[in-house]
Amino acid sequence: MLPGRLGLETARIPHADRHGILWLCRGNLTVTSGTLQFTTVGFKDLEAGVYAIPFQTVSVIILGPGCTVSHDVLRLLSRHGTGLIAAGEDGVRFYAGMPFGPDDSRLARQQVMAWAEVSGRRIEIVRRMYAWRLGEIFPGAEIEVLRGMEGSRARTMYKRISEQFNITWNGRRYDRNNPNASDLPNQAINHAASAVEGAAMIAVSATGTIPQLGFIHEDSGISFCLDIADLFRDSITLPVAFEAVSKFRQQMKGSIESITRKLAGNAMREKNVIPEMIDRIKKLFEDIPLKKDP
Repeated sequence: MLPGRLGLETARIPHADRHGILWLCRGNLTVTSGTLQFTTVGFKDLEAGVYAIPFQTVSVIILGPGCTVSHDVLRLLSRHGTGLIAAGEDGVRFYAGMPFGPDDSRLARQQVMAWAEVSGRRIEIVRRMYAWRLGEIFPGAEIEVLRGMEGSRARTMYKRISEQFNITWNGRRYDRNNPNASDLPNQAINHAASAVEGAAMIAVSATGTIPQLGFIHEDSGISFCLDIADLFRDSITLPVAFEAVSKFRQQMKGSIESITRKLAGNAMREKNVIPEMIDRIKKLFEDIPLKKDP
C-alpha cells in the first residue's frame, strides 16, 4: 500500500501481472475521488493512518476482523475484477467472497475436465495430491490403495508429533455431531483443521476454482477445499494442534479453541500458507489440456 492518492485508470490489468493478495484489518475501506482508501487504527506492521490502495495491481483483498466496507468499494472492485474476501484473523476462517473476474476460466475448466474424467486425468490428480502428502509418486496405485497408505502414515505421524510435544495420544476420534466430546488433543486437531480449511477456502476462492468438486473428498460442499487443506496436515494442522495442547496445559487459562486458532494463524502467516495453497492449485491442473474456443 502507498500513502496518498493514486489516479484511477480505466483499463483492467491482467491478473497475471498483478501482485497477489493484500491483507487489511481494523479499519474502514471506502472510495474517495475514485480512489480506494483504507483508514486504519493500525495492526501488526501497519501504522495507523489513511492509505490509498493500488487495487488494480492486486488480485485479491482480504478483510480481517474490525473492517467495514462501502457499497462503492464493491462496485469499484467488481468493475476492475479485484476480489474481496472476508476472513478471520490470519485467514483461519472464510466468511464470504465477492465473485470477481479472473482474466479467463482456465483453472475452473481444467478442474472440471479432470473431475469429470473428460480428459481421463482424474486418478492422476488424486495420485499427484497423494504424492505431495506421501513424498513419493505411486503411478499405478488406485485410490483405495493410496488411502490405505496415507492412513498408515498418518497414524505414525500422529504418534511422532504427539511424542515431540510430550502429549499422550490415544488415537483419532471425531464425533461430527459433538466435536467437543473428544479428548483435548482431538479437540485441538478439530480446531486446527478448521483453521487450515478456512485458509484453503480463501485459496480456492482466489483461484476461481470450484469448492464442491473434490477429488479425494466428495460429499462435502467444500470437498476441493478439504483436499487442499489436507496437503498441509503434517506441516501445519498437527504441529499446531499438539503445541496448543501443550500451551493450554501449561497456562490452564483461555480455551483450547482460541489458543489453537491463534497458533494456526501465526503459523500460516509465517509460512505463507495461503500463497502456497494458490500455487499448489495452479500446479495441480497445469497439464490438463483444454479445447480452444471456436
